[in-house]
Amino acid sequence: MKLGLLTAPFPDMPLGEIVDWARSVGFEALEIACWPKTSGASRRYAGTSHIDAAGTSAAQAKDIAAELAGRGVTISGLGFYPNPLHPDRAYRETVIDHLKKVIVLASNMGVQLVNTFCGGDASKTVDANWEDAQKIWPAIIAHARDHGVKLAFENCPMIFSYDEWPGGHNIAYSPYVWRRILEAWGGDVGMNFDPSHLVWQMIDKERFIREFGKNMLHVHAKDLMIDHDGLYERGILSAGIGWQVPRMPGLGDIDWSRIFSGLYRAGYDGPVIIEHEDRRFEGADEKVKRGFLLARDVLRPFIK
Repeated sequence: MKLGLLTAPFPDMPLGEIVDWARSVGFEALEIACWPKTSGASRRYAGTSHIDAAGTSAAQAKDIAAELAGRGVTISGLGFYPNPLHPDRAYRETVIDHLKKVIVLASNMGVQLVNTFCGGDASKTVDANWEDAQKIWPAIIAHARDHGVKLAFENCPMIFSYDEWPGGHNIAYSPYVWRRILEAWGGDVGMNFDPSHLVWQMIDKERFIREFGKNMLHVHAKDLMIDHDGLYERGILSAGIGWQVPRMPGLGDIDWSRIFSGLYRAGYDGPVIIEHEDRRFEGADEKVKRGFLLARDVLRPFIK
């Protein structure tokens, strides 16, 4: 295993500076945020572009990869998390076009993994969304296969605010859907596993790892705290809004020793990438760094 971080919380810091800092404090890997260069932030920690997929030539991509390798950093994957099942067709086509560019960039860099979302239309049922996914995703998956790249869907429902309520913007969040994804596309698509999303859904984390561990291509380390006062006020029908609180690893409800026990038993030996969405450690780069360092010290004993 290698411990690293997702670069998204440093939108204004050049990639080279992130690499220098990450290496200086003991991180070994980076997931590089690759949103469109001109899109700007559409939500918290989205919109960061540390490599411009649309404006980077094949030769430049090789140079970037060589430079990072020479500085002792592994690229765990390229990250772009849009909604390819969005109900607005124009938006959907725009983000799919960029996702395909990120796949080409990864191929040119010699990076074998692109992390993303399956997507979802919050106004539709999961089953109806799955019908849409079967129409939209095969062409994207074929594009990735042709470029020697695998896709990893994160298991995040994308329900944090009323803009995403009630159905969320990503259907790849539960065993019910994951069995379908893997049956349909398992040779080309795997999971970017984030245990925090299971906490508030009351999905058994260890059982989930036992069932899907062999399909995990990438792991996000993020914690989550249930605010029981918020849960009391709003109830479970609020779908987590007002009581699911993203935290740095070690500050939430996850027992990381049990998560790593399950990952090792499942044979996972890939990157563990800290995803920073903790409001207590944001607002300035130094605060973001402090959060990453706290998570590093919690997780490091489990990663050898």
